[in-house]
Amino acid sequence: MLTIRPATSKDLGAITQIYNGAILNTTATFDTEIKSLEDRKNWFDGHGAAHPILVAEQDRTVIGWASLSAYSDRCAYSGTAEISLYVHKEYYRQGIGRKLTEMIIQAGRMAGLHTLIARIACDNEVSIRLAKSVGFESVGTMREVGRKFGRLLDVEILQLLYR
Repeated sequence: MLTIRPATSKDLGAITQIYNGAILNTTATFDTEIKSLEDRKNWFDGHGAAHPILVAEQDRTVIGWASLSAYSDRCAYSGTAEISLYVHKEYYRQGIGRKLTEMIIQAGRMAGLHTLIARIACDNEVSIRLAKSVGFESVGTMREVGRKFGRLLDVEILQLLYR
């Protein structure tokens, strides 16, 4: 049975493993160097009630996570957060990403956020479709802003306004 719950520091090993898998094998993140547990602890500590982190757990194993991170450190952006979503590759296409996305959107609403931003590599059609299916709208494409796996990559910017 799948459970979605707030992340705790005990989840950092699994969160780090899932994220490092994405770094090494996908364009879901433009990070190119794996992250240490200490790095992820600092990232985790930078979140709180206004910027939650959720995990998807199945059979007592964390298999995915989603977070809302501050979009900018400038005060005028305080009602805006950037969404991140990662699922362990063995659990792709099982609806886990959708459930995590729906729950993190709900968490953002409860935190009093005004808007969410998603930055998704244009070659990640599955994630773009998912974002649009839960209410994100495309607001533009940044051309050739990232380089990974020897390729220049475009990034689609999507936005969800809480109404």
